[in-house]
Amino acid sequence: MVASPPQVKTDLVSGRRLYWILSSGLFINALISDVVGDRLSQPLQSFTLPFGITMGLVSALGYWAVPWLRQLKAGQVIREDGPQSHLKKAGTPTMGGIFFVPVALLLSVVWAWITGTQAIEVTAAALLTMALGFVGWLDDWQVLRKKSNKGLSAKVRLLIEFGAGSIFALWLLLTKPSISTLMLPFGVALPIGVLFLGLAIFVVAAESNAVNLTDGMDGLAAGTTAIALFGLGQIIAPDYPGLMLFCACMSGSCIGFLTHNHNPAKVFMGDTGSLALGGALAAVGLISNSLWALLVVSGLFLVESLSVIAQVTYYKSTKGSDGVGKRLFKMAPIHHHFEQTGWSESRVVATFYAVVIALALLALNLSQFA
Repeated sequence: MVASPPQVKTDLVSGRRLYWILSSGLFINALISDVVGDRLSQPLQSFTLPFGITMGLVSALGYWAVPWLRQLKAGQVIREDGPQSHLKKAGTPTMGGIFFVPVALLLSVVWAWITGTQAIEVTAAALLTMALGFVGWLDDWQVLRKKSNKGLSAKVRLLIEFGAGSIFALWLLLTKPSISTLMLPFGVALPIGVLFLGLAIFVVAAESNAVNLTDGMDGLAAGTTAIALFGLGQIIAPDYPGLMLFCACMSGSCIGFLTHNHNPAKVFMGDTGSLALGGALAAVGLISNSLWALLVVSGLFLVESLSVIAQVTYYKSTKGSDGVGKRLFKMAPIHHHFEQTGWSESRVVATFYAVVIALALLALNLSQFA
């Protein structure tokens, strides 16, 4: 009897193919948006130009930054209780946020001040993003220094996040009192007064940590955040061209980072990048009074957070006399659940990209009734 040849499992969606589809798709979409919106006659206020410049700069810079991080021995420490397939990623340089986030922040702020396009708002968004990125850097540094998965304690991390969120929310309420009335689709206005402070602080902490939880697969957080920022930027563009510029730079920077972060990743963004990206989304949503749009485009990040909360709650509530509880998912956050069911990383990432694209389109359609 002749043995049949072994079946080789192929993944039709490779990391490199997925990267080129996403990057070219977003760039073409940005170009079309500029043409349709008749902004090409004002190139310094277009979406495509800052998007393309940051994408190119970060992509090029990565060819120097990644080897530099490797020389610093800034290798990722992989959780032993995580997916076993991820153990091979140990030693991959992390803390990549220190090179792709500053490029976007610097370019957007300089651009805004040169053109006089809502420079104060853009600077405020950049400062909040930088503050959250600093928290992430502290966490990454502790992990690398201790060579373990334990960075800053949850209490210290939340305390710093709440502090940054409080300063930002107070500034926003004092300089823009109308922000205390939330604007919703279909012309609905919801006055909440001073409660806005608490809501803003919650949004900053929740958004940054939600993106952080999503950063568990090659290219997942960078790609999904790029799409979310892209969609949010299109929604607020008519009233907030400066913040649209900020979104363009941040989104382009994420795509540039994907040059080195797509599967198999040569570098990870670390908490330095993921917390900063969440802070950027929160800042734009709060300043533009578009929290409803932020909620929609960030729907995937919300599900990631809820999956962790549900997993922990269910495990604790089902603990038996042996102290062991049941699991609601095979593993949380939910992207690991799909991976544990047999999906490849690229398949999970591609599916999640599609979900965020659908959410961004939904938000864009809803914005017509705002």
